[in-house]
Amino acid sequence: MSPVLDPRLLAAIGAARAAQLASRRLGRGGGSTIPGVVARRVDPGVLAKLSRRLPLGSAAVTGTNGKTTTTAMIQKILATAGRRAVNNGTGANLVTGVTAALVADSSLLGRPSSQMGLFEVDEASVPRVAAEAELKILAVLNLFRDQLDRYGELAYTGKVIASAFADLPRDGAVVLNADDPLVASLGDSSANPVFYGVDAPDLDTGSLQHVADSKDCPVCGTPLDYSAVYMGHIGVYRCPKGDFSRPGLAYRASRVRLEGARGSSFLLTTPKGEVEARISLPGLYNVYNALAAAAVAGEAGVGLEHIIRGIGEFGGAFGRVERIEAGDREAFLLLIKNPVGFNEILRTFVTGADAKNVLIAINDNDADGRDVSWLWDVDFEMLAGARAEGVTDAAPFTVSGTRAGDMAVRLKYAELPVGPVIPDRREAIKAALRSTPPGETLYVLPTYTAMLEIRKSLGDMGYTHQFWEE
Repeated sequence: MSPVLDPRLLAAIGAARAAQLASRRLGRGGGSTIPGVVARRVDPGVLAKLSRRLPLGSAAVTGTNGKTTTTAMIQKILATAGRRAVNNGTGANLVTGVTAALVADSSLLGRPSSQMGLFEVDEASVPRVAAEAELKILAVLNLFRDQLDRYGELAYTGKVIASAFADLPRDGAVVLNADDPLVASLGDSSANPVFYGVDAPDLDTGSLQHVADSKDCPVCGTPLDYSAVYMGHIGVYRCPKGDFSRPGLAYRASRVRLEGARGSSFLLTTPKGEVEARISLPGLYNVYNALAAAAVAGEAGVGLEHIIRGIGEFGGAFGRVERIEAGDREAFLLLIKNPVGFNEILRTFVTGADAKNVLIAINDNDADGRDVSWLWDVDFEMLAGARAEGVTDAAPFTVSGTRAGDMAVRLKYAELPVGPVIPDRREAIKAALRSTPPGETLYVLPTYTAMLEIRKSLGDMGYTHQFWEE
């Protein structure tokens, strides 16, 4: 049955399409946010109206790290299962970005081309999106210190997210990372919590890092006892007073084998069985992303064979773990945004012998977070030690971004070699590529807005396309 024509909705869609076209033609971006702003001004109910027309409902992914990659991985799984999903894959994850994605997916008469909505959502925006988009599944990946100038303390962010659970249907699933104590504790606020986690004792780092955040019992405040620490405060834990412990796992990754830049493999256990899984994305943090994607897809009714095939064929998300051929060189984009994520990028990639050429670009725009003091919590000293031991022919770091000077100072204090300091991102990527020998890879570690600028520059240079051209 065709949806009833709604003049206000149709006007909102038309205005949004015009705004998107203008944004692209004027070179102001791909129109991933502005159309949503325009549509909501014309019809504040546009998100609710369009989301109700999706036959299979909607799911959302939130958390500090991994939203874009996990959402894109879920979309790949759904496509493998023959389900078309609309998503905001460029990282425009406020309510305006979600609205813009739905508008772009709809015809001028408001008919969706997709069966399902799949959105990554900024932590602070979860309640608003959940209230309007009628979510059936909400996944919470992790909560780390990230943009404290916007969010404040983690416990408050957790409460903001949990406040949205009431807007899910009674049988709606809240998918939670059991290995993050604060995230796991949110299960008490959900009618249907579904937990996932990793069992890999051999990957225990031995101790909590100084950047560990949620390391106290969320019930009584006593420091948690960890039997395994995987990254930051993520691991296997229990309260010594017995007030809280890691919940039982519905989705589990065990027998994890990390194979550097080649990817990882693990045994995936689900309520519908277990099977060996392989992903092409490197690092334990991407095992967590794949596990979360499997849990969301499983709760959406996707079969295990499609889950395994989808995560196995997934090659990376926009700007997060993205390889771009740049003539006879390669640019490898690895998004950074907080100490734990930066540490894992360094541990997985930059400490190895292959990462000889590195560009770090730090911006402090609103989308990045104005406070860059978190750079001093990143363990660059670990990197200095690794380089001193093995990568003797590594080039000095190229540094860029609006806070290039701050980054250069931090590297100096870690006794790491600083090369060119080029605040302009376009000039920096050009210079860094020129200095990268033919046949080698330039590792680019940018914050969010710096990633957008560098990726656009690579597109202008003819090495990749703009995201809206996909």
